[in-house]
Amino acid sequence: MQALAARLKNWPSAQPLLFLPLAAVVWFLLYQALVPASEALVAALPVARDSHLGSALQFFFYDTPKVLLLLTGIVFVMGIVHTFVSPERTRALLSGRRLGSGNAMAASLGIVTPFCSCSAVPLFIGFLQAGVPLGVTFSFLISAPMVNEVALALLFGMFGWKVAALYLGLGLLVAIVAGLVIGKLRMEHHLEDWVRAMQNTATPTAAVNAEMGWGERIDNGFHHVREIVGKVWPYILAGIALGAGIHGYVPEDFMASIMGKDAPWWSVPAAVLIGVPMYTNAAGIIPIVEALMGKGAALGTVLAFMMAVIALSAPEMIILRKVLKPRLIATFAGVVAAGILLVGYLFNAVL
Repeated sequence: MQALAARLKNWPSAQPLLFLPLAAVVWFLLYQALVPASEALVAALPVARDSHLGSALQFFFYDTPKVLLLLTGIVFVMGIVHTFVSPERTRALLSGRRLGSGNAMAASLGIVTPFCSCSAVPLFIGFLQAGVPLGVTFSFLISAPMVNEVALALLFGMFGWKVAALYLGLGLLVAIVAGLVIGKLRMEHHLEDWVRAMQNTATPTAAVNAEMGWGERIDNGFHHVREIVGKVWPYILAGIALGAGIHGYVPEDFMASIMGKDAPWWSVPAAVLIGVPMYTNAAGIIPIVEALMGKGAALGTVLAFMMAVIALSAPEMIILRKVLKPRLIATFAGVVAAGILLVGYLFNAVL
């Protein structure tokens, strides 16, 4: 029995060409079963389906496995992608880049790094150490939590490709422009002294192992899932539970009065201000976004709230205070907030 268990454990990496398509089929079948399974679970409970509690439970039973399936699938794929591009290679690509091309490259790299705002800070410090320009580094810090593949996958699954594509384009624009503005202000002297002292002290590291076999790459995909999904699943459950409560119990008229399409102009900045004290990542906040949308909230206002939560969180500011002086933190927050407001108003105008 132990020998069989060991063979099953090692089978994915031993037979990658068979495992990958089979895993894709299983993932697709599970995804297709989410709606009937969630409805069956609610029907098995002594709860009326059209009640507030029944609606909230169906939302929770459907969205929890949906988000976990999307997150697990995309993180596994990106774990394989990361075997081709290491953090050291990333720093090497960005160091020496000028403003403009470097900002665009850094923001694009943020898409394939599924970090929350706080976990992106150590890599931000590593970029500074490697001599990456400050404005270029900020483009990565903004993009990594806000426009990563987790956010895009979940937006695509919940709202379709048009919303995901528009969010991608505008999110990258915010990251690039904000980095350019900060770079042009030449605020390097507002880095803490210990950060400035370690700049350009990094030693070269080995390049990515291009000869790594597919079995090892699949193992890395599983490791990526354990590391990332293992850390964010509590945020997912908390976010979906809150979203379920909003979906089932919050009156539609109340939400529409604050974030609805006919809400006053100040609803977008109010949503940003509400989002800043909160802290979660894309996996935790998007179910709340979906619930708010179901209550009649305007897409741009809700996305501005979402972007503020994941790109301007209070915990991130506390961590950044160890690296940046207050004036640079205030500049960063102000520039990004202005970009988020623009995105919110633009989404509301065109959708």
